[in-house]
Parts: sequence; C-alpha cells; structure tokens
Amino acid sequence: MVLMPKRVKYRKSQRGVRRGVASRGNEVTFGEFGLKALENGWIKNNQIEAVRVILARQLRRGGRLWIRIFPDKSITKKPAEVRMGKGKGEVDRWVCVVRRGRILFELSGVSKDFARHCFRLAAYKLPIRTKFVTRRAY
Repeated sequence: MVLMPKRVKYRKSQRGVRRGVASRGNEVTFGEFGLKALENGWIKNNQIEAVRVILARQLRRGGRLWIRIFPDKSITKKPAEVRMGKGKGEVDRWVCVVRRGRILFELSGVSKDFARHCFRLAAYKLPIRTKFVTRRAY
C-alpha cells in the first residue's frame, strides 16, 4: 500500500518551514492512546507504512488503529551529476510535515501497557522523537 495523494493541484511544492507547534491535530480524538511528536520534521510515506504494518501485526485484529497523518507534500530531487539550472527536479517522494505536539497514531480497544509496547516498536521506525499519551478526561 503506497501512501500518496491520488490527485494534486500542483505536482511540485516549495520546501516550506519546519518550525512551530501544531495548532491542530494535537489531542487524542478518536482512540484512547496516542503517539505524539516531540520534534518538527518530515515523515516519509514508507516510514508511515512501516509503522502501520508493525501496529497491524501487533494488534492482530484486537484493537482499532487510526493514522492521523498523510504524506501530501511532494519532495523533488535532481538526478546525480546534473549541472545547475534546467529547472526543478522531478518528484522523488512524498512526505508529511509534522510539527511538535501533533498526534501521529491512535489506538483503542487494548490495554495501556500493550498500547505503550506497540507505540515503542512504532517509534523505532520514525525519524523524530515521540511520546506516549492518553486521552484527556473532560
């Protein structure tokens, strides 16, 4: 399963900024437990897929998983040993821009210890530091 948009208005995007704090998507909304980003960065589509596979294997149809991020930003790259100029390179990969505080994945229907174990395995596959969080009681 390759995560990338079906259609985009513009194929190539600018790099943008990677600083700041997440103002949306920063609370556990759907499940009971979440994996929260502690750093800013880009998460590639294959890294999201690797986490999805690990969590799906761990759950074995036991709990419910929500993926709260999607790689909708295109990153371009020029081929090796190409001279400067001649325009922007072709689309190389898709990434998701993640800011500090963003909830990346959510789980429900499992115990707290098991969810912590699952998210620890998932965190090894991600390029940023993360934290295990639970849903806030209102």
